[in-house]
Amino acid sequence: MLTAILSIMMFFMIDTLGRIKEIAGEGTMQVCLQYAAGIMVIFSVIFLFYTNSFLIKRRKKEIGVYNILGMGKFHIAKMMGIESLLIGGISILGGIGLGSLFNRLMYLLFLKILHRNASLNIAFSKPALVDTLVVFGAIFLLTYFYNIIQIRLSNPVELLHGGNAGEREPKTKWLMALFGVATLSAGYYLALTTKDPLAALGVFFVAAILVIIGTYALFTAGSIAFLKLLRRNKRYYYKANHFTAVSGMIYRMKQNAVGLANICILSTMVLVLISMTVSLYMGMNDILSVRFPSPAKVEILSTNEETEQQVRQIIKDEAEKAGVTETSEITYHGAVLMAESKGTSFTLRPASDFSVFGICGMTLIPVDEYNQMEHQNVSLNEDEALLYCTDRTYGASQITINGTTYQIQKELKTLKAEPKNKAGTYGTFYVILPKLEQIRQFSEATKELALKNGQEESAKAMTDVSYSIGFDLKGDKKSCKQALEAMQIKFGENANINFESRILSEKSFYSLYGSFFFIGIYLGMMFVIATVLIIYYKQISEGYDDKERFKIMQKVGMSKREVKKAIHSQVLSVFFLPLGVAILHVAVAFPVMTKLLAVLNLANETLFAECTAVSVVVFAVFYAIVYGVTAKEYYRIVN
Repeated sequence: MLTAILSIMMFFMIDTLGRIKEIAGEGTMQVCLQYAAGIMVIFSVIFLFYTNSFLIKRRKKEIGVYNILGMGKFHIAKMMGIESLLIGGISILGGIGLGSLFNRLMYLLFLKILHRNASLNIAFSKPALVDTLVVFGAIFLLTYFYNIIQIRLSNPVELLHGGNAGEREPKTKWLMALFGVATLSAGYYLALTTKDPLAALGVFFVAAILVIIGTYALFTAGSIAFLKLLRRNKRYYYKANHFTAVSGMIYRMKQNAVGLANICILSTMVLVLISMTVSLYMGMNDILSVRFPSPAKVEILSTNEETEQQVRQIIKDEAEKAGVTETSEITYHGAVLMAESKGTSFTLRPASDFSVFGICGMTLIPVDEYNQMEHQNVSLNEDEALLYCTDRTYGASQITINGTTYQIQKELKTLKAEPKNKAGTYGTFYVILPKLEQIRQFSEATKELALKNGQEESAKAMTDVSYSIGFDLKGDKKSCKQALEAMQIKFGENANINFESRILSEKSFYSLYGSFFFIGIYLGMMFVIATVLIIYYKQISEGYDDKERFKIMQKVGMSKREVKKAIHSQVLSVFFLPLGVAILHVAVAFPVMTKLLAVLNLANETLFAECTAVSVVVFAVFYAIVYGVTAKEYYRIVN
């Protein structure tokens, strides 16, 4: 009932949160919360069925006794129906009651994470109530039918011995063990070798599925093979604590393995979720700095001198009205394009074509604009170019663009237009060319390709040369924001002008990344609770199973001290194996996770490593506390 109440409370709160008017009006946050509610439904089904399987196993003997004493299966089904109705009713009422009690606190916490002003006006959500009744009513109904089917298919003798089912020594399944090694190795290989952030999006899920399959296969078959190898080692096996631990784990390893694999997968999910979402939230300043190299930027798509003057005047006027000063201005003409890279050869493509392998950004700037921006005096021959890459070192002596080869006079280490970073789905190449006319020709060729491919909208949006103005405002934040908002309104009236600002985008970024952070912590907390309860159920169930076995051990000469030592050895090995494997999974997944974070504009690997390390340490300490409590309870039952 406690497990069910907890699951219902968590679902009701997240569903209610997604239906609050202020949140429902913002698509990003609402979608994130709806996905979280969907995950909670799937998780609750698995979690409550898992809990129910332990309870029905403990009750099989009791139900078998009722059957032998004269109760028919119809009467048992009726009895269990009334029990399910009472437990379901109390659990749903308790969960909704606690959810309503803590809803306001959860809402205030969510607003705090999003950097929003707090509001206490939260009405009771009737749609969330209906969702909760339907979802958990269905779950309790399904568990009831599952229990009835189990009892109906069993005879009284099987029910009497149901608590001891699954104790036959399993066979060593070498084929499954090898399959587990192969799938786990494949998952690890994908995680370690994926270099492209865009490819990491698809690879991560494939690698995760392979690792999950491999984990289950290795815990189920590989662990049995390993334990039997330990049993063959006579020096190790024929010691009181090793003998009981190894023999006990082999004796029921089939059912143990699934539980251990579940704990391992849940632990991995907790560590991945929390470390990634905390990193995103803690690295918000890094993310905004990478996404907006200039605090404010205006881009004129089809430029001319008159429009440029008008834009400059608007910036100057609105800054003066707000009492702030424009600083750090960076301006340049150029063409912002996409390209497909194959070594040192680049083929320009329409901006909407992201399906191509090796896609990258390419910004072409004439050398006189570069000199003006960087305060340099560089001259280039017709077949020469300067090159700057945002996410790597290019290293080659030449570059070919649409079949035209340029010799790299110098590879630049810095560029004011954009600092070095590894964030984003792809890198950007800045190519400094001798003449503006060459850039116009490349733009025109790309436009023609878009029309040829039937991409009229993409071709219409493309221009031969654009003009970019990057700048900052000096003054108090409120006045700067006021000036930028006024600029945004004026520039928004012209479809030919794009305007973006770091300050004005903070709200939307906090909405997205704050939602990720909240959901990561929320689901992480739920997974932690599930991990603890699964471990607890598992150890309590095994305590009852081991009780008679340890009595026999004491009768044949083992002291209580030796029994306790044997229990400690068994529980310790069973307990910390999933944690060790989970930490290994996270360590191997670290490279591909950094690529995923790069897609979300976080390139600070040091921050992510620190957040991951702290998450692992905190979780391991918590895990050790649970071990202490569980081992004590296990020993109390056995003793």
